[in-house]
Amino acid sequence: MSESRMLEDPMSESMWAAKPWWCQPWSILLTGVSIPAASWVLLHRLWITVPIAGVMLVWWLLFLVLVPAQYAAAVRAERLG
Repeated sequence: MSESRMLEDPMSESMWAAKPWWCQPWSILLTGVSIPAASWVLLHRLWITVPIAGVMLVWWLLFLVLVPAQYAAAVRAERLG
């Protein structure tokens, strides 16, 4: 997004436009798959890997579903006045 576009519309409908590369959906998904996979490859312990995967699923729900939905709702409310 160009700087002039950001100045005209500081609250883009997509929160991802303002996030750095390491906080994009693809990096969140990649990290969420890599950590449980690394746990399994290194430890081969299901009782450790399953809780780690559960934490990753909650993290995905929070940062890929709930936060973007709240951001979009806030932007729409701000635009409506």
